[in-house]
Amino acid sequence: MATVSQGGPIVEFDRHNEEVRAVWEAYRARRPIRVPVIAGIGTRYTILRRDANPSGVTFGRYMTDPQVMLEHQVAHQWWVRHNVPQDAEMGPPKNGWHVGVDFQNTYEAAWFGCPVRFYDRQVPDTAPILADDRRKRAIFDAGMPDPFTGGIMRRNWEFYDFFRARQEEGWTWRGLPIASVSPAGLGTDGPMTVACNLRGATQFCTDLLADTGYATELLGFITDATIARIQAYRCKLGHPPKTPGWGFADDSIQLISTRLYEEMILPFHRRLVDAFSEGGPNSVHLCGDATRHFPFLRDQLNIRSFDTGYPVDFGWLRRALGPDVEVNGGPSVVLLASASPQQVREEVRRILSSGIMEGGRFVLREGNNMPPEVPLANVAAMYEAGKEFGLY
Repeated sequence: MATVSQGGPIVEFDRHNEEVRAVWEAYRARRPIRVPVIAGIGTRYTILRRDANPSGVTFGRYMTDPQVMLEHQVAHQWWVRHNVPQDAEMGPPKNGWHVGVDFQNTYEAAWFGCPVRFYDRQVPDTAPILADDRRKRAIFDAGMPDPFTGGIMRRNWEFYDFFRARQEEGWTWRGLPIASVSPAGLGTDGPMTVACNLRGATQFCTDLLADTGYATELLGFITDATIARIQAYRCKLGHPPKTPGWGFADDSIQLISTRLYEEMILPFHRRLVDAFSEGGPNSVHLCGDATRHFPFLRDQLNIRSFDTGYPVDFGWLRRALGPDVEVNGGPSVVLLASASPQQVREEVRRILSSGIMEGGRFVLREGNNMPPEVPLANVAAMYEAGKEFGLY
């Protein structure tokens, strides 16, 4: 029965994992005993924290050397499993490591030809290729990128093949094998977000009002390509063409009104959902100030699970969505990075007393994607406060 301290209580893995199983079984059976608490900690957190990255891996190396990516991913999983308190299995994984090609949020824009940029102490990003009005139609002339060889996707499948080869060779880390391998590109960050990546957010939002024909053509081009890519990947990997429900993201819709969303973006979201969902319930991730869209999305796309960022008025959101819609959210990452553990505790108490727990369909998490500046003591404070104030 191994134990670990992470700036909070000592965790006994066996007892913790038994409690986690009970919490999730009760939640999924719609008989919750308390609010589940999770932490969205990706490789950004460990790459940009010295205590979690003793070898000094950079995103530049991570995204260009498959062995570096493989080794950091499994080290990341080990570190999270031994340091981050949440309602997830802790301790060594039972079946081995789950590894996947990880180009952060650059992969779609880079597939269409945007150059990837690396920065100190920050995640990689892409530069727009259609910002110049004189060249904004160049993407149509170039045609749809090949799902397997276009842009960064050639490297995606080279990395995937590398990971599979290591798996077949019996490669292990800390005595554990690779359990599964996945490529990037099976999901999407959303057609409007990709359009903003390609054109620039200011330019594309202007297009939505001043050049609607071009905006519609670009959204259609992106949507066609996205559907073709995901279908090709599902076929190659032996995945079913559709699943009962499907999830996607499109953070950039926070920039527009619900009326403009309905007119300009909804048709493309509907095409994506129709292509990959058997009808739902479906899910969506939307960071930013986007909750005004949620009731409309629930009704139009059968969205029954919302993953949120900030700002969020949780009491209003529960009243607007009703008791049967799942909401994931919690303290903003800004607060978690700057507050004391006591302040984190009070914020969790405030959120959980807002009415968001009605119906038993709330999962507490940071809002959204834990930055490396958040101390582990604050992650522990969020978890303990969720357990204290999230009882049903």
